[in-house]
Amino acid sequence: MRKKLHIKKGDTVFVNSGESKGSKGRVLEVDVKKQRAIVEGVNMMSKHTKPNADNPNGGIVKKEASIHISNLMHLDPKSGEPTRIGRKLDDKNKLVRYSKKSGEEIK
Repeated sequence: MRKKLHIKKGDTVFVNSGESKGSKGRVLEVDVKKQRAIVEGVNMMSKHTKPNADNPNGGIVKKEASIHISNLMHLDPKSGEPTRIGRKLDDKNKLVRYSKKSGEEIK
């Protein structure tokens, strides 16, 4: 059984370690098996491509590489600062994520 991740696609996150430390971005994709995520504009890499329909000349293309989930922190919806995530039951007996810093529910 896999542990539930605190990051989901579409979340706004803060990078707390690595080459892109201090930057913020939106999560584009999450790989649950490898516990890695692709964040918009973070951990950019250069990829050499052959000429194709999208890029007729080929050349070097910049794109986002994945970053480990442990290096990401969710941004608080109220203050915009990095915060930890908790889970609690709401009034409809549904498990929801909330910000530990402000206590506000994360959608």
